[in-house]
Amino acid sequence: VQLQASGGGLVQAGDSLRLSCTFSGRTFSSYVMGWFRQAPGKEREFVATITWSGTVTYYADSVKGRFTISRDNAKNTVYLQMNSLTPEDTAIYYCAADLGTRTVVGGTATYWGQGTLVTVSS
Repeated sequence: VQLQASGGGLVQAGDSLRLSCTFSGRTFSSYVMGWFRQAPGKEREFVATITWSGTVTYYADSVKGRFTISRDNAKNTVYLQMNSLTPEDTAIYYCAADLGTRTVVGGTATYWGQGTLVTVSS
């Protein structure tokens, strides 16, 4: 499995940004997908996850109501729509994949993308 994250950039507080993560190598719809982030000097933290068909999503409290995770199984892609961004959202964002939800939510997913940097200026 290979994951390629993209869509990061420099934005201002209050702006929106959409991250994408393309999946290849296996059957995308068999994998739970997640997004994580790591801010400078901090540990990696869970952001959001979405189940195989996209019917169930789960978010960290810090992003709930502002971020939306979605997936397009026909395009082998998972998205993270980020609205009302704040400087505290500045981080490298990683996508992750595994066959089950527990490992994805727990941060021990088998597959990880290379990360895309999101910088939010005040």
